[in-house]
Amino acid sequence: MKKFKFLFLPLIALFVSFGIVSCSDDDDPVNVIEEPLLEDYHFDLWVALDRHGGMGRDVQTLVRSLGSLDADQPQITFTGTGTEVNATLTLETIIKGAYYYQVPVSGDRFAKYTISDNKINVVASRRFATNTYAARKYTHAWTDESTLVIMAANGAADKIIWTKLNADDMTIISEGELNITMPEGGALYTTSGLLSYRKSDNKLFYFYFAKADKRFGGKRVCPMKVAVINPATMAVENDTECFMDCEMVGTAYGELLQTTTFIDDNNNLYIACKTDEADGEHSHLLKIPAGSTVFDKTYDGYTAGGKLISVMYLGGDNIMAYARNDQMGTGIDDFSHYYTVINVKTCQAEPVKYNGQQLAYSGGRFSSRMAYVNHKAYIGVDAKDANPVIYVYDALTGQTTKGAEMASGYYLEQIRVVENVK
Repeated sequence: MKKFKFLFLPLIALFVSFGIVSCSDDDDPVNVIEEPLLEDYHFDLWVALDRHGGMGRDVQTLVRSLGSLDADQPQITFTGTGTEVNATLTLETIIKGAYYYQVPVSGDRFAKYTISDNKINVVASRRFATNTYAARKYTHAWTDESTLVIMAANGAADKIIWTKLNADDMTIISEGELNITMPEGGALYTTSGLLSYRKSDNKLFYFYFAKADKRFGGKRVCPMKVAVINPATMAVENDTECFMDCEMVGTAYGELLQTTTFIDDNNNLYIACKTDEADGEHSHLLKIPAGSTVFDKTYDGYTAGGKLISVMYLGGDNIMAYARNDQMGTGIDDFSHYYTVINVKTCQAEPVKYNGQQLAYSGGRFSSRMAYVNHKAYIGVDAKDANPVIYVYDALTGQTTKGAEMASGYYLEQIRVVENVK
């Protein structure tokens, strides 16, 4: 059972408007009185040995568990201590509480794992029934503490399939196909899409789009769409296009590598998306307001050039974002990625700084090495000609401190917060 204590916070101060037309200031202010703190947990560091992973790259992957990522420890090394996982687990995974959930490398089942004492432990697994899924290529959402919904395009990519699982023993509760219609001109659905559950109105939101046949270029034929789903029946209650000609910033791997959706304390649902402009990709942060099932046409929380890679909610009006500066390169391993804090109220973005200087640019497009626990964001910087370093951003004060440093020879992929098994 989780151990919690409560921290009483000051009321969030009212933010001053900067006159950004694309942002709305109609939301009620967020008043956080108390927030549960997680006490019994550890960090799992995922690293690669040869190059950054993600996007289906097969790399040798090691995992090491640490109780702290503070600076008062020797350089972190994996010699004799890390668990080699890539033969069984993919880098793309689901974490909840003390457990990892995924379609493993074998690609024939759903499974639940722990990683401890340099071992991968199988807690429960279930072979596919009717619907089958490829490792890495699916999206997911939790509708309660033990119900996990997984969705993806089928093998022919002409239907969207779903499976509802009991995460306690990985039994299949139900499965089926989503009742949506292929948009005109489309032949294929995007591989996984993105799935999010909003408890306040008890709805699943599935973000997807369709593409033309690959023989004709495979181009997107419609803007990003959102299907609003009843989680009890999995019936689609509403299916609409975005007002902007855009698509999600992540389409193939759900949110198994990086997060691109979040729900704030006011129950607004946000999603990072992109448009293709003459000078390259431009990212946007769009919002489906609380109680609504369609996008707010007046809101765009991010209008800077380049691409949002991952977004992580920090509470109140702030998120931590891992973004790309396209002028410095767009490749997976280019040192063009940086961290910035975005205020969703004012739509102002401020790059994270340490000792007055912006953090170095990182390589690794899919290695959005961010984790958040107890009001602190842990962000990994994998800079050129330097050892990987983890910085700690205090969401209450806005201050950044230097945390643990890793030895050279490792590519830092993911920082994951995992509860300790009781």
